[in-house]
Amino acid sequence: MAHKLLIVKVGARSNQATKVQECLTKHGCNIRTRLGLHEVSPESCTEDGLIILEMGNNPEEAKHLQQDLEKLEGVSCHYLEM
Repeated sequence: MAHKLLIVKVGARSNQATKVQECLTKHGCNIRTRLGLHEVSPESCTEDGLIILEMGNNPEEAKHLQQDLEKLEGVSCHYLEM
């Protein structure tokens, strides 16, 4: 069984988090697993974050999500199957 992953890098999280969440909600029926990572220190929370999405079996829907996310400033994505 192939794993379909969409790796999302979010810059300026404080400005883009709401828009990214809207995209994820819109395409949520095709997201199996979501893992969000960002650096945390006692002084601050970093602006860059990484989201790893395990996608469902609809590659076209994953492509649409990727296109929606990449329209956002500071957001980049990479789709892969393993």
